[in-house]
Amino acid sequence: MIEINNLTKVLINKKFFEKIVQIIFKKEKKRINISIAFVGQEEIRRLNKKYRKKDRVTDVLSFGRVKEFKRGDNSEIEEIAICPSVVRENAKKYKSTFKKELARVLIHGVLHLLGYDHEKGGEMKKKMEKKEDYYISKIL
Repeated sequence: MIEINNLTKVLINKKFFEKIVQIIFKKEKKRINISIAFVGQEEIRRLNKKYRKKDRVTDVLSFGRVKEFKRGDNSEIEEIAICPSVVRENAKKYKSTFKKELARVLIHGVLHLLGYDHEKGGEMKKKMEKKEDYYISKIL
């Protein structure tokens, strides 16, 4: 299941994001229940402070294995929060397009949920960066 919730005024092409996730799932031979929320700066800052103890805005956050209670079942869902306004700023900063930067942060978030972690440094960081570049080349 791929669920997309846009809590911002930014127009989001849900089919584009579903396609990205499907491509990653197919290539990685893994499938998870995933919820993607597009949120404002205030919400991403609140989440970053609460869960990572970092009182600042960021472009993307990933949360693994959250119990799903809304539907009354006991399944687990992985969550990604993306802040389009920060992504837009980063696109300008990195001389990229907004669409490409949105795709990049989604790929980054999904890879985290699948077990990749650049924060460990070394080979894991290189492997994750290589995967991100690969998926960007396949999508755009």
